[in-house]
Amino acid sequence: MKTSFKALIITLAVIVLVAIGAIVFALNQRASAPSGDGETVRTDSHVLDDAGEGAVTLVEFLDFECEACGAFHPIVEDLREKYDGEITYVVRYFPLPGHINSTQAALAAEAAAQQDRFEDMYAMLFETQAEWGEKPVETPEVFRGFAEQLGLDLAAYDEAVADPVTLARIEADKADGVALGVQSTPSFFLDGTLLELTAWGDLEAAIEKAVNG
Repeated sequence: MKTSFKALIITLAVIVLVAIGAIVFALNQRASAPSGDGETVRTDSHVLDDAGEGAVTLVEFLDFECEACGAFHPIVEDLREKYDGEITYVVRYFPLPGHINSTQAALAAEAAAQQDRFEDMYAMLFETQAEWGEKPVETPEVFRGFAEQLGLDLAAYDEAVADPVTLARIEADKADGVALGVQSTPSFFLDGTLLELTAWGDLEAAIEKAVNG
């Protein structure tokens, strides 16, 4: 009897654990599913190139610590130069939880944006990614050093980084990305459509088709 009772308890425990696992999985799936409420571009989005009304619009959701984003950066810069005046290029934040410094880097970029120096910080963050990426702890002092190198007003920079509104601005970008179905970085939207890239040349091919289509 004792053996049978023990087996019954174990069986019930397994069933409960499986049920809990199924519920957690379902909730995660629901949370990661696109809600359809996101926007690819908002009035406060960072527009690095503006080709005017009717131009092809390329939006990148990125994580400054993401190595794939770093690898795509020179490709994007080449495409910006090649299609200068033909495409509008917009950058949006999507810091990933597995990257310790991703939010700190985004805060640095947003603080620089408040001094009209977003693109300078954007470039510096990618150029120096190997120096501060993949660290076990956050290194805000490194990003403050970048602000100093760029000649930013450090008092204003510190105030912006500490302001909850700055973090909320970053989180709003990510919320849009989640709602739009972004699951990894970099994710590119071309005229509102999420691109599926399987090769390095796919981004240029999509832009070329949109520009000449």
